Amino acid sequence: MAETPEQEKREQLISSVTQALSHGDLSLIKPLLDGLHAADSAHLIESLPPRERPHLWEIITSDQRAEILTQLNDEVRSGLLEEMDSEELAAAASRIDTDDMADLLQDMSYSQTQQVLQSMDQQNRQQVEKILSYPEDSAGGLMNTDTIKIRSDIDLDVVLRYLRMYGAIPESTDNLMVVDRDNTFLGLLPISTLLTTDPESSVENVMVRDCDIIPAEMADTEVANLFENYDLISAPVVDQQGKLLGRITIDDVVDVIRDEADHSLLGRAGLDEEEDMFAPVGTSVQRRTLWLGLNLATAFLAAWIIGLFEDTLQQVIALAVLMPVVASMGGIAGGQTLTLVIRGLALNQISDSNMRWLIAKESAVGVLNGALWAVVVGVVAWLWFGDVQIGMVIAAAMVINLIIAALSGVVIPILQKRVGIDPALAGYVVLTTVTDVVGFLSFLGLATMFLI
Repeated sequence: MAETPEQEKREQLISSVTQALSHGDLSLIKPLLDGLHAADSAHLIESLPPRERPHLWEIITSDQRAEILTQLNDEVRSGLLEEMDSEELAAAASRIDTDDMADLLQDMSYSQTQQVLQSMDQQNRQQVEKILSYPEDSAGGLMNTDTIKIRSDIDLDVVLRYLRMYGAIPESTDNLMVVDRDNTFLGLLPISTLLTTDPESSVENVMVRDCDIIPAEMADTEVANLFENYDLISAPVVDQQGKLLGRITIDDVVDVIRDEADHSLLGRAGLDEEEDMFAPVGTSVQRRTLWLGLNLATAFLAAWIIGLFEDTLQQVIALAVLMPVVASMGGIAGGQTLTLVIRGLALNQISDSNMRWLIAKESAVGVLNGALWAVVVGVVAWLWFGDVQIGMVIAAAMVINLIIAALSGVVIPILQKRVGIDPALAGYVVLTTVTDVVGFLSFLGLATMFLI
């Protein structure tokens, strides 16, 4: 696939900065960073080995650091935060939105967090503490408290004059929040309505009452689904009493969607989406050891199953050649189902009402796929080894394993989610174990019954 101009530009920037750092010529780097977007600067930092990042960080001005910190992944950001003193952190925190500030505080040490909070004025500190009181993966932890609130009993002309006095409005503001005297959320006043309606009209007469309201306790993945389904740009966040707490904007939701995609992809390998690609060797080894150990244990289980049929394998060598075929086909078939079910769980498409139908459907898919590929594999095995019985045995084992694989692909992630285990992280290990064990057991068991 051909690289885009943007990709080529990023690669050239990384190459130029790396060469300048290797030669110790920091004066060549500053012109490269001038005018660079915070996201591009963050990408550059994440693309450098850890030992070179502090040198680049020293060149970046304090005004730029705040926005860059919000774009970095958690691990890289934590490393840079450790090198900053409290005054720098306080200065950086004062330049960003409250939701981003809350994210930064969660990566700081306790002493740094306390010093930064003490440096804020009372209003900002209360807003940040409000966000920190909610889980990071909830709507309350995702929201921004920087909102424009108006009352319903005023005219649009008053609102327009208020906005002129207010100055710059928060980014991604497509609606003004309408509240009563007790800060209870009443509705939204779209900016488009404000600009196109008679200024003498009352807010109460033109505001939108039927709008999507997000409870502060809602999971961030559900928030993302809501934005995706209803094409929202922003949405109000309220507490259990209906009091307005803040708002969530589309840029926050994009981060959630990206994190979920990274989590699903890397979780299959037992990796964290926030893991630093250029982390030290020792750190990477330590993180991956547990996952490799778990996989080794499942591999020994499959090996033990094979060992039970040692006599059979010694008498029919062809079984050893064909044995991986059954397990591999089961793993692929089960993995396809598992991926679809994990996606369905993430989108809240699977419930008790449709679970039986889904299991029946995947069972049917397993039967038909098993029958189709059993014929293919059986014929190949027959022609290869000249023994029709071997072809029939592997065909029967293929049907059994593909049916079990399809059922496991549905049941495993659902059960894991119910007991609080992340299916994206642990589902594939369990599925692979099931398909390997069932594949070997069915193939070698049938061979022992009919060939020996």
